[in-house]
Amino acid sequence: MRVAFVGSYVPRRCGIATFTADTVAAVRSADPSVRCAVVAIDEPGAHRRYGPEVIGRIAQGDPCSYRDAAATINAWSADLVNLQHEFGLYGLHRLGRFEDHLRPFLDDLGLPVVTTLHTVLPHPEPWMREVVRSIASRSAEIVVMVETAARLLRDAYGIVTPVQVIPHGMPGIETHGPRRDRTALGFAGRTIVTTFGLVDPRKGLEYAIEAMPAIVARHPDALYLVIGQTHPDLIRAEGERYREGLVALVDRLGLRAHVRFVNEYLTKDDIVDHLGASDVYVTPYLDPNQITSGTLAYAMGAGRAIVSTPYLHAREALAAGRGVLVGFRDAAAIADAVNGIVETPRLRERLERAASTYAAGTTWDAIGARVLRHMSDVLVREPRRRSRLCHRRSKSPVLIAAAPRTLASPHGLPRPRMNCSPACCMSFPACRVCRPASMRRSAAS
Repeated sequence: MRVAFVGSYVPRRCGIATFTADTVAAVRSADPSVRCAVVAIDEPGAHRRYGPEVIGRIAQGDPCSYRDAAATINAWSADLVNLQHEFGLYGLHRLGRFEDHLRPFLDDLGLPVVTTLHTVLPHPEPWMREVVRSIASRSAEIVVMVETAARLLRDAYGIVTPVQVIPHGMPGIETHGPRRDRTALGFAGRTIVTTFGLVDPRKGLEYAIEAMPAIVARHPDALYLVIGQTHPDLIRAEGERYREGLVALVDRLGLRAHVRFVNEYLTKDDIVDHLGASDVYVTPYLDPNQITSGTLAYAMGAGRAIVSTPYLHAREALAAGRGVLVGFRDAAAIADAVNGIVETPRLRERLERAASTYAAGTTWDAIGARVLRHMSDVLVREPRRRSRLCHRRSKSPVLIAAAPRTLASPHGLPRPRMNCSPACCMSFPACRVCRPASMRRSAAS
């Protein structure tokens, strides 16, 4: 089997890039005879050195480069395309419309496509619903990572294309049990609360920081680790203003000894070590419609006790007592939940076991085998579906009306404004970068 993977790709630092690379590695591990190639999507102006598996590049936002990539994949004689979808990777918001670059790309392929949707909103705007339906009609199979997303595709989008639920993969981690040695990490004798991932305003980190005084009052050894670099798109848009605002908040609250920023892009081994040393993992995210969180999947796979806001992925994954859900923007509730877990060993033990059980079978080795099996099944039945995948080829990007939207800023900390839904781009600042200055001014007003 010859599979062409399309999406952002390492060394680009974003969640989709890491996910694509992990999927490629997992499929290769499941069957070394499978030929895997990658078409990597680069943001404007990027120049990266990729590995030899990358046979082509897409310049994000350039319609012609998507069509050129389709020609590259066809020339490579791929049997199937595995595509990672996030709206910001395959189109632009311009002059009140969404310019869809994916539809012409898929029409030019003429190959079976398995598409993984990383964003599925419960109440899509008409333009978003049209884009997702277009993707589904041109895909042999749709993949999502939680049952909630599969239900939404059926009920809110009217999708009839086969939908498979394949959970987010995670490294093989020794789950549930004694904390890892904290001395090597410099955390000996501390009660560790952790959040990791690329830092940006959607994470709601300010609320976890505001919870720390109440946690420290009852646990003077408590330390909150904020692990990860600032999202590259956010840095391009406005530098380190958000992180600097968080640091200023730490200083105002007198928490320098109790909040530590690990401003690094950690390897998987480093992430596993930090998760293994943690007592409580916190995801204080702000977007209630977030349907996938790789960091949540990692924390559950590591068998940690988890406190989270009730975004869609967390509501499903942490249901039935697998974690503790708290309200959005509620620092007091975060503090109460963390204190309760730390002070009740039996509760922490139960949460850890429940998380481990739920995540069983989601190591990347297991996920790679499932992805490979589903792609093989698509190729078996594809001759019966080919007529449904063939469409009249469009010669230009498809324009879909999209009304501008704006986001508010919590606590006076800087938050990017955007002219589209919070989940319509891979990151908020991507929208700020891709649209013209006149529209940025309009959204700000």
